[in-house]
Amino acid sequence: MGKKRPVLIGIAGGSGSGKTSVTHAIHDVFKEHSVVVIEQDYYYKDQSHLEFEQRLETNYDHPDAFDTDLLIKDIKRLLNREAIEKPVYDYALHTRSKETIHIDPQDVIILEGILVLSDPSLRDLMDIKLFVDTDADLRIIRRILRDINERGRSMDSVIEQYLSVVRPMHNQFIEPTKRYADIIIPEGGQNEVAIDLMVTKIKTILESDSIV
Repeated sequence: MGKKRPVLIGIAGGSGSGKTSVTHAIHDVFKEHSVVVIEQDYYYKDQSHLEFEQRLETNYDHPDAFDTDLLIKDIKRLLNREAIEKPVYDYALHTRSKETIHIDPQDVIILEGILVLSDPSLRDLMDIKLFVDTDADLRIIRRILRDINERGRSMDSVIEQYLSVVRPMHNQFIEPTKRYADIIIPEGGQNEVAIDLMVTKIKTILESDSIV
């Protein structure tokens, strides 16, 4: 009998919801095991065929911005315990970088991103589906702080983008995927009870003999 199939956990939620803190909390518990995080953000489509001005108009909060076919292909390879070359996205050039990151198969795979629950083929691969649910006012405050401090944006530009793109895309595409979640986690990584429940469930799957 070969090695058990890895456990695949999908963690979705809006921008600034706390997905990353939930991911880190789970990752920290299983660092004694082998665990890898795959960020959906790395799988934005290659736009090298477009002029730079056209690339600037990309709506990164729309499902069509992602190369979901490649993401599914790579996740399936990891589930088959095969290595992948994870793509890298160049935000300065608004297209895929020529570089890749070598990822070896691990026992626990965490797939994290705003729309990881939107595609049925991707959902079907997951053992556990999470949605991190955080109030809109907290999410915009976190996004403003992040984009100003880490990405050099002005407050006006962040707010304008939030109102014109992020908020409508969240309501249209991200929020509805909550219905597919096995667990909805309010308040993200601060919710220690939900994290503990998650960890217990993952340990149960890892220790189960039913997955081969």
